Amino acid sequence: MGKLKQRIDAGEFIVTCELTPPKGIDLKPLLGRADSLKNHVHAFNLTESHAARMAMDPTAVAHLLLDRGVEPIVQMTSRDKNRIAIQACMLGAAALGVENLVFMGGDPPKNGDHPDAKPVFDLFASQLLDAVNALQSGTDYTGHKLNGTPSFCVGAVFNPGSTNPDVEIENLHRKIEAGASFLQTQAVYDIEEFTRFLDKCGDIKVPVLAGVIPIKSVKMAMYMNERVPGITVPDHLIQKIANQQENKEKIVETSQQISADIVRDLRQAAGGLHIMAIGWEDKIPGIMELAGVKI
Repeated sequence: MGKLKQRIDAGEFIVTCELTPPKGIDLKPLLGRADSLKNHVHAFNLTESHAARMAMDPTAVAHLLLDRGVEPIVQMTSRDKNRIAIQACMLGAAALGVENLVFMGGDPPKNGDHPDAKPVFDLFASQLLDAVNALQSGTDYTGHKLNGTPSFCVGAVFNPGSTNPDVEIENLHRKIEAGASFLQTQAVYDIEEFTRFLDKCGDIKVPVLAGVIPIKSVKMAMYMNERVPGITVPDHLIQKIANQQENKEKIVETSQQISADIVRDLRQAAGGLHIMAIGWEDKIPGIMELAGVKI
C-alpha cells in the first residue's frame, strides 16, 4: 500500500499538486519543481496531455518520480484510448510501481494542438473505475483472467460549479460506488457555494480534495470565467488583483494571500487540497505558510 492510500485511510488532510509533463524529453524543470515541493505536498498529479496538448506520457514521469522518493498520481483520460489501450496502460503503470491513478474524460482534441485527432471516449469515468476494479480482482474488463493482479489507489474528479448540479452529484456518487478512494475538484473560489454543493451531495464517504488555482492576473480570471466550465472567480477577488495592476510584486503577494485565505477556509470544508499552480509552483510554499498548513 502506498503512502497516499495510508494517509487517506488514516483520515489525514491530503494535499496534492498538479505537474504537467513536458512537450519533449527535458524533465529538469518538472523534476526540480517536484524536489522543491516534496515537503509541502503529499503527492503530484501528472497530467495526461493537459488541455489536449500532446506531452510526454505521465506514467514514464511517475516512474522517475518514484526513483526520487516522490509519490506520483497518474491522470488517465478516456480521450485518446479505448478500453483495450487504457487497461494496458494500467497494467504497465503497475509494473513500474505506480499505484495512484485518477480518472477523467479529458479535453476534446479539437481544443488542443492536434485538432484533427480522432477522439475516443470509449469509456465514461465510472466505467474506467469498473475496468480498474476488474483488474484488481484478477480479470480484464470482459472477465478474462490475468497473469498477476495489480493493486491501485484510484481517484476521480468532479466539478462543484457545474451548471447541472443534480447530474454532477449523481455522477459523483456513481464514481464513489465504483470504487474511487478520493475525489479532486475543479477550482473553488466561493467557499459558501462549495459547502452548499457538498451539503446537497449528502454523505460522501471519501476525501474531497478541493481545487485551488492562484489568480495570476485579471486576464486569467476573466478567461476562466468565460472559457472554463464550472469556474467562477467572484468580482471582488478580480478587483483585488486589478488594484495591483501596476505592480507585479504586489500582484503576486495579493494572489498568494487570496489563495491562502481560500485554503484556510477549505480546511474546514474539505478533506484536502488539489493545487493547480499553472507555472506558479514556486508560490505554493508561501501560500501554505500564509494559510498555516503543514504536512
